[in-house]
Amino acid sequence: MQTIIDQLAERRAQALLGGGQKRIDAQHAKGKLTARERVQVLLDEGSFEELDMYVEHNCVDFGMPAQVVPGDGVVTGSGTIDGRLVYVFSQDFTVFGGSLSERHAQKICKIMDMAMKVGAPVIGLNDSGGARIQEGVASLGGYAEVFQRNVLASGVVPQISVIMGPCAGGAVYSPAMTDFIFMVKDSSYMFVTGPDVVKTVTNEVVTQEELGGAVTHTTRSGVADVAFENDIEALLATRAFVGFLPASNREEVPERPTADAWDRIEDSLDTLIPASANQPYDMGELIRKVVDEGDFFEVQPAHAANILTGFGRIEGRTVGIVANQPMVLAGCLDIAASKKAGRFVRFCDAFNIPIVTFVDVPGFLPGVAQEHNGIIKNGAKLLFAYAEATVPKITVITRKAYGGAYDVMASKHLRGDLNYAWPTAEIAVMGAKGAVEIIFRQDSGDAEKIAERTREYEARFANPFVAASKGFIDEVIMPHSTRRRIALGLRKLRNKALENPWKKHDNIPL
Repeated sequence: MQTIIDQLAERRAQALLGGGQKRIDAQHAKGKLTARERVQVLLDEGSFEELDMYVEHNCVDFGMPAQVVPGDGVVTGSGTIDGRLVYVFSQDFTVFGGSLSERHAQKICKIMDMAMKVGAPVIGLNDSGGARIQEGVASLGGYAEVFQRNVLASGVVPQISVIMGPCAGGAVYSPAMTDFIFMVKDSSYMFVTGPDVVKTVTNEVVTQEELGGAVTHTTRSGVADVAFENDIEALLATRAFVGFLPASNREEVPERPTADAWDRIEDSLDTLIPASANQPYDMGELIRKVVDEGDFFEVQPAHAANILTGFGRIEGRTVGIVANQPMVLAGCLDIAASKKAGRFVRFCDAFNIPIVTFVDVPGFLPGVAQEHNGIIKNGAKLLFAYAEATVPKITVITRKAYGGAYDVMASKHLRGDLNYAWPTAEIAVMGAKGAVEIIFRQDSGDAEKIAERTREYEARFANPFVAASKGFIDEVIMPHSTRRRIALGLRKLRNKALENPWKKHDNIPL
């Protein structure tokens, strides 16, 4: 018996060594953790239970039978984060560069299937050179098997991808179909075709970092959500992030004890809105002063910064927050902001996370580029997302809510449950100056008369009471009581029941 136990210990030690000490040292030299070290940082201490440690590839070509490493380049299993079950796969760059083989893919599919059965999040730690060339179409088939599970799991269990090294070619489409993507600066990148292929085909010279690095994807493309400085920071942030998410679409949002009083009065909000309608203020300040303990996990902070999205808590329970940011493009909605917020709203709706919307929007961003690039269809994505959402929706209009953008931002007409306005709110088709120039165009040459008409229009419409008189605003509230009102509203809406008409699926304007 002892001999067998010793043999098991020896096999386990061999598997734990991955591609060998030399390759582990090379990984560390790049400032990167190994696959197993990453899992240890991510999960609660001692909670990881590994599966398929001894799986080996089945390739018989190109001398591969002589190159067999237990685990085949990916560490898979389950563990806990703050005591809550999650499933994890962590690609091991020390083994064949983390390349995906048929068996490697089967390991990932197995834990994804298990996560679906029991209702638990899937976290993928990606660090792979791509498809294993020696296996040819078998490795491509492996990718497609993973893709299929990404699609089936979408909206059923949360899926998070952490890109911690290369992720190129077909490999990028699995993270792209997950709910959130985190990247590490200077050591991770994503692209469909690399710099060499780009140069050959288009003659453009570009570095890996410029083409598909963490900064590129979290600022310009919006493919990734947040860029972190190193592996440790990314993994600890992932731990914190998972704490906001329900385990599955069948579970309630998680609840965390808080000492922050639900009815806390925040007097500083009474002076947040500047005297001048053209002067910006930081909507992030409002969000942090409303949520529990100022804890707001912002998603895509560097992309389409004219709209803020992220998670906070009210009375210890998760809420999704969408807010126009007057500090950037005056808070206008444009293509990037509409897509960013639309996807976020749909995630919240899929996982029963209430949505709180703070509105200060002067309209959609004008311009030839916006129109030619499809602001109509892209703006409709956000409209569609809010309109189909059946979760509790609470809206607070702080200042401007003009034109179609008023409708889009979780208005009462899109089944908003509680729609509040601050006394500083202005709800109208457009700003006073533009409206007067259209309505009284015959007086355009008389500056005094136009000024008088503008004051008249402002007195009539630059307030929330016209909308309130029609029932489009449920209550005009004091800014300092915003947290209390939202907390009470969420309590009332906890058992909200609303269903859309039966359909196979909708046809969102993609």
